[in-house]
Amino acid sequence: MIDRMLASDPAYNGRFLIGVLTTGIYCLPSCRARKPKPENVRFFDNPEAALRAGLRPCKRCRPDDFYQRYDPDQEIVETLAERMRRDPAAFAGSEDLERVSGLGSSKLHELFRLHFHATPAQMLARARVEAAQRLLLTTDRPVADVAFEVGYEGLSTFNENFRRLAAMTPAAYRRLLGAAEFRLTLPHSYSTAPALEYLGRDAGSLTMRVRGKSLATGVRLGGAPAVLRAEIGSGAVRASIEAPGPLPADAAARAHAHLLRLLGLHRDPAPFERKMEASPQLTSLIEGRRGLRIPQVPDPFDALAWVIVGQQITLSFAFTLRERLVRLTGTPAGGLYAPPTAEAVANLEVEDLVPEQFSRRKAEYLIGAARLIASGGLALDRLGAGSAVRMESELLAVRGLGPWSAHYLMMRCFGFEDCLPVGDAGLVRGLERFFDLPARPGPEETRELMQAFAPYRSWATFHLWQTLKD
Repeated sequence: MIDRMLASDPAYNGRFLIGVLTTGIYCLPSCRARKPKPENVRFFDNPEAALRAGLRPCKRCRPDDFYQRYDPDQEIVETLAERMRRDPAAFAGSEDLERVSGLGSSKLHELFRLHFHATPAQMLARARVEAAQRLLLTTDRPVADVAFEVGYEGLSTFNENFRRLAAMTPAAYRRLLGAAEFRLTLPHSYSTAPALEYLGRDAGSLTMRVRGKSLATGVRLGGAPAVLRAEIGSGAVRASIEAPGPLPADAAARAHAHLLRLLGLHRDPAPFERKMEASPQLTSLIEGRRGLRIPQVPDPFDALAWVIVGQQITLSFAFTLRERLVRLTGTPAGGLYAPPTAEAVANLEVEDLVPEQFSRRKAEYLIGAARLIASGGLALDRLGAGSAVRMESELLAVRGLGPWSAHYLMMRCFGFEDCLPVGDAGLVRGLERFFDLPARPGPEETRELMQAFAPYRSWATFHLWQTLKD
């Protein structure tokens, strides 16, 4: 506990409190205040015990707020983000966000980076395009009217931002309603080969098949199983949907969102690359890999299941266990399977998975998480739209999920850009190699080394994984 206190380790918040007898205060392990001498410290299980000992809460780390799950700064930025999504036209720019929140520019920027891994301007741009997408599908208003309604003053700026975030024009997006085919425009810097290599690394996958520059994946579109096919050509992707039964009218719009995430097109690597290029010590990380995207697992429960299945085992064995889970609970779709739902896995018992070579503990974790989601106790989609801090806290409360699991899930499914999966074997090997270290770094050295890449540690992690192939 003294070691974690000296490291200001947030992963231990909630496990114990630090009472400083010389100052009469108690703190969270993550507190950044000046560290007390170990002989002046007493540890407590909860705030009540610390209060009974005559101590008072630290005003810097606010331990009582943490235990009550209340953070006023988090409430401010989450409320502001929700208002942006609901009515982006109410905010002309960052100045309006500062006025409404009551925060200065630096503080607002800091909080958005902490909670959303994005700048206020990036969040507002995404909110405007998402609002425009809803209007394009649900109304017949002219594109120019839609642009003005979501806060753009000019049609050219709207078109440019829409194409950048949606990989198609607003008019093409409107045509998705009722469509079975659509086309995405790729950025000129998009790295196709690494993306397809990563997506196709499990050659025996039952949910995805990659052959050359073609991929097919089993999906659920509004609850209906289907196969989404994509042919990746020079600067464009041609996608089509095949289904054994009727699909909802917005099926192509759902497939569009799925494919954007699968190909990593919903996040731009340019800011990370600019940071790397500005540092002579770091720029080699992206040499030969500019334009590399982080492919996402579009289905949140599929991502969570993968995280639990893959814990503490080799990648090849993880592929085997996932295949067996898919056969048990996935839905057949055109020669592939749509991934298992939380409801399907929740209906299993531990005894169903043990014969498939799942350890009893892994089976308990997986089924327990599925039942929590199926019952409404863990809403992954809601968490993914909110604060990264809140999401990490709620994920860590799930039995079987630790800091690595939470950060890996947030990075690989929800696109948070500053995650740090401490303990990841590939990350540790990548750091050892990139920095030419005499030995593999431990958790604290990993955090220190990765700080150089903040606020883009997810991007750095993915690139460090790729260096292992060099």
